[in-house]
Amino acid sequence: MPVLNQFTVINQYFDDYALMPHDNDFASMVRDVEFVDDELRFYFFNLGETHYPYMLNGDDLPHISGVHGVFKEMDEVLLTRATSPASKFFDLAEMQRLHKQQVNCVEYVDKLMGELFAKCPPNTHIIVTADHGELFGEDDYFGHGPIMHEKCFEVPFLEGLCPKT
Repeated sequence: MPVLNQFTVINQYFDDYALMPHDNDFASMVRDVEFVDDELRFYFFNLGETHYPYMLNGDDLPHISGVHGVFKEMDEVLLTRATSPASKFFDLAEMQRLHKQQVNCVEYVDKLMGELFAKCPPNTHIIVTADHGELFGEDDYFGHGPIMHEKCFEVPFLEGLCPKT
């Protein structure tokens, strides 16, 4: 798991629970995972690579203040928008840059998924999903909460036997 509060209930009832030193450390998770023959296992990998700020290292990290990446001044912007629809919630060029970076991170994770699948024993059942979608300018929003927007509810879901590479 990435860096989370180890005192939350999500770490209970697992035989083993390990926090990674960084939010974007799926590569270490893949490297460290072990499959013991004839032993049933359940692994839960919580990735940070595709989450804001969508960076694989600390270089040029963007920072947008606020809850879950939504602008800190959201209430003020929304009030301003009600009286002046021309007000902009964010810089479009920066949102396009962040979206492109998220796509890069998804491609990076996809490569690591291939490495994980190659380590899996036969008949491994996998589920790949997400806890939320992300806004990149839809209706002038960025982020994933506390906005009730349909894009926040769009998540990938893949289930089945692990493909063999």
